[in-house]
Amino acid sequence: MDAIRLSPPRRLSLPVSNRWGEGRMSLLDFGDPKRPVDLVFVHANGFNALTYRTLLAPLSGSLRIWAPDLRGHGGASLPAEPRGRRNWHDHRDDLVALLDTIEGPPVVLAGHSMGGTAALLAAAERPDRVGSLVLFDPVVWRRWVVAAFQLPLLDRLGSRIPLARNALRRRKVFDSRQQAMAAWLGRGAFRGWPEMMLADYIADGLVETPEGFTLACDPEWEASNFAAQSHDPWQALKRLDCPVSVLKAETGSPCRMSEDRRRLPHLTVGTVPGGTHFFPMLQADIARDALFEAAV
Repeated sequence: MDAIRLSPPRRLSLPVSNRWGEGRMSLLDFGDPKRPVDLVFVHANGFNALTYRTLLAPLSGSLRIWAPDLRGHGGASLPAEPRGRRNWHDHRDDLVALLDTIEGPPVVLAGHSMGGTAALLAAAERPDRVGSLVLFDPVVWRRWVVAAFQLPLLDRLGSRIPLARNALRRRKVFDSRQQAMAAWLGRGAFRGWPEMMLADYIADGLVETPEGFTLACDPEWEASNFAAQSHDPWQALKRLDCPVSVLKAETGSPCRMSEDRRRLPHLTVGTVPGGTHFFPMLQADIARDALFEAAV
């Protein structure tokens, strides 16, 4: 198990061409390359696939896992223009392109936060390619809030979300990765993170440029992800009939889903005791068990 935890995943690159522009999606490939892909895991806003290496690597002895970098994150080289964005259909369509390349049986599609919501949207477009969904604290507003964001002019209210404003204030350039580690370790959103997980985030979250080590996810792009909220995860959920398992944080969750056996019999929702929005980082065993149970 220790060797599996420490072995680096392979890096793949997938060409993507859709109405949002052309480029390449960067992928981490865990597990036996001779196996069909069992699980696709999608990261949260502002992060990258490598951030979740210590969560996913222990599963690679039994499963083959693909973890993509979404547009505007990590090693992705897809256009990421924040101006004028209204929804996450770009992330949805990029994941659809990824699903279309996977051969073999339907996969488990999973994700954290924005990654979970994007996975849900993509699954509704390719239900034949998804056997089940595992969503960790996906961003799903109440139905009336989602409806309001879809109205003309009101969809611009997303720019007033405090998370969007805070993202624009993030420090963008560091002298070194070590300086970033010293600035972030034990602070803010990274409070309580294992040092190795933070180091993995930094490895693909900072890019060396002439100015210094710059955030791979530009703060304006991160802010636009918080602000662009006119997509409809509830409609996507209604279009699916595969099992959808949601784990919510006990405190600070952005997910307003609850079980409704009459209207949504395929949905199960649980709460992680003591969990915050970052429970996949802080309580990785709970997240890992949920992924394993869905994939075997």
